[in-house]
Amino acid sequence: MSDTQAEPLRTHGSLSAVSTALVALHKEQFGRGPTRARTNFAGPDTLVCILHDALLPAERAMVEMGESQRVRESRTWFQVATAQQFIDTVEAIIDRTVVAFASATDPENGVVMEVFVLAPLLAPVDSEPSA
Repeated sequence: MSDTQAEPLRTHGSLSAVSTALVALHKEQFGRGPTRARTNFAGPDTLVCILHDALLPAERAMVEMGESQRVRESRTWFQVATAQQFIDTVEAIIDRTVVAFASATDPENGVVMEVFVLAPLLAPVDSEPSA
């Protein structure tokens, strides 16, 4: 297998590992994890994980009561309190530095979006100066 073929396989494995780890963190933090997750790069320096069926039963009840904004607010506070755990986990898996992290919740659809902005990869140093 050539290096160009091996790289997507390593990347896919890392993305799957990020999804699995973020589901586990959600379960640890909220007592219940999402039922489905998928992580992808959105360009070279942005990692996005979409977690489906992520709300707790009480949060779903709040949405049914018309309190979606309260669910968004509480999820935001939880995320602020645990952000470093999410950042550390992603950095360990993909071996890149996270420079920014944000989380958003769509309560009506039970979807959580975790977005990680990564430090750019350094370009290889050319041994010969450009002309």
